[in-house]
Formats: sequence, structure tokens, C-alpha cells
Amino acid sequence: MATTKVAVTIDSDLLEQVDQLVAKQVFPNRSKAIQQAVEDKLARLKRTRLARESAKLDRREEQALADEGLEQEQSSWPAY
Repeated sequence: MATTKVAVTIDSDLLEQVDQLVAKQVFPNRSKAIQQAVEDKLARLKRTRLARESAKLDRREEQALADEGLEQEQSSWPAY
């Protein structure tokens, strides 16, 4: 993966926490720690998008559509 150098402004307390993780060898350096944090945040945002979009749905309407679909399917099922 190609990387690009960027300059960021970060809260000094937050940077101190990052430095502690680097000192504990959780990350090899600041850049890797911050890169991983950004990747994790972006992944979390992608996962929560489905939940946000689902929350916009009308539960009663979705249930009615599901029930309608089940009724149609049952009529085509063979009798046992």
C-alpha cells in the first residue's frame, strides 16, 4: 500500500497516550499507531452505516411486507 506523509495537529494529552503505546511496543511508531486508529474508525463508520439506515425503516411497513411475502410463499408450498 502506498503511503503519503501528512501533517496533523493533535491534542498533547492524546499524543502522550500514543507515545505510551509506542513505548510499550503496542505500535512500532506514532505513524503506525495513528494510521491504525484512522483505519479502525473508518471500519467502524462503515459497520454502523447499516444500522443507521435500518433505523430509518418503518418497522410496521417492513413487517407487513415480510408477512405479505410469507403468505405468497405458503400458497406455493407443496402439502405434506
